[in-house]
Amino acid sequence: MSKTPAQLYEERLKRVKDAIALKIPDRVPLVPCIEAYPMYYSGVTIEEAMNDFSKAEMAYDKFFENFEPDLAWDPVLMFPAKTMEMLDLKWLRWPGHGVESNRMYQFVEGEYMEAEEYDELIQDPTRFMLSKWLPRSFGSLSGLSYLSGIRNSLWLGWFNSFYPFALPEVQNSLHALMKGAEELAAWLGFIVRYQEKLKDKGFPIAWGAFTFAPFDLIGDTMRGTAPVLMDIRRNPDKLLKAIEVMTPVAIEMGVGGAKASGNPFVWIPLHKGVDEFMSHEQYRTFYWPGLKALIHGLIDAELIPVVYGEGSMNSRLEFLREVPRGKVLYHFENVDMFRAKEILGDIACIAGNVPNSLLYAGTPQEIKDYCKKLIDVCGKDGGFIMDTSAFVDEAKYENLKALFDFTKEYGVYR
Repeated sequence: MSKTPAQLYEERLKRVKDAIALKIPDRVPLVPCIEAYPMYYSGVTIEEAMNDFSKAEMAYDKFFENFEPDLAWDPVLMFPAKTMEMLDLKWLRWPGHGVESNRMYQFVEGEYMEAEEYDELIQDPTRFMLSKWLPRSFGSLSGLSYLSGIRNSLWLGWFNSFYPFALPEVQNSLHALMKGAEELAAWLGFIVRYQEKLKDKGFPIAWGAFTFAPFDLIGDTMRGTAPVLMDIRRNPDKLLKAIEVMTPVAIEMGVGGAKASGNPFVWIPLHKGVDEFMSHEQYRTFYWPGLKALIHGLIDAELIPVVYGEGSMNSRLEFLREVPRGKVLYHFENVDMFRAKEILGDIACIAGNVPNSLLYAGTPQEIKDYCKKLIDVCGKDGGFIMDTSAFVDEAKYENLKALFDFTKEYGVYR
């Protein structure tokens, strides 16, 4: 007798949660991170998917008809192009806006916070974000730079803090924000509806919220990679204080998003803490304390941190042991997975490492051979989830299908 979608939903969710809890599931869970692949697979362009929700839905429907992951990625990573266009987002280029119609959007790094502004961020991060970071990041919100500190509104302070709202520049930015938010709300409504559709088909959603390591909150879209790494030497005390201030912000991002969605999986993409960017001691001082506090904060809120390591993290594995047992999923892109299993196997579930390059240029047999090694070693006694090294965009159908089919056939615990 075939299983109902509700039964499949519970079975898949239990399989993943058992693996994370270091229990032995019925088989190795399969949770590849799917990004633009459904568009390439279905013939819908990325530009179409980012501008027309129905086109994105069609592409993802076709993907799920032929692939059955244990956790599903909805079209959330196909960002709403209309909203970004209306708000004039500066640190992203996307199809139709600086990128060809069928190429993934690209992050464009900039310095949206000056080194001299650490004190402003530390003293009042909300005011800094509102009057400095937002106007610099979104061209349509440049008028917000005229706003003063709202927390100064007490007693007669409201004279000064309310006055800027009368300025045409501020009103124009607020109007643009309202229109952009309306378009954003339509997109978010589509995402929620599609999640319900996936649930009705028996697929739990892979994500409940996103947040970032405190160091990355500062380094990604505020200071930029080179400036923040130079700050380690030039402004170490200010950087450490800013990390301390941004840590509760990072926790709030994850907890608030997950509680709103009702989904416990909180994804933490890691960027600046890779082996190539900082030394062991610099990681110990500047990166790991904030990330560790974030992980513990999410666990305290009864959520599941999915720590998505991008790049090489071979020298970071010992740090990653400093978490409660069976509460965290660590994904690795470019790490010695056998060593990761040896170091982390009794503490946390690990995932990832099937090279995207192999999915694009390899053969089905090469995929099967690679997956077999991962299952034989990393899957021993549980604590392993099959995943690709990075989010999947372009890949050969037969290779991705081999990853799915082989894992389901070979990855069974007997």
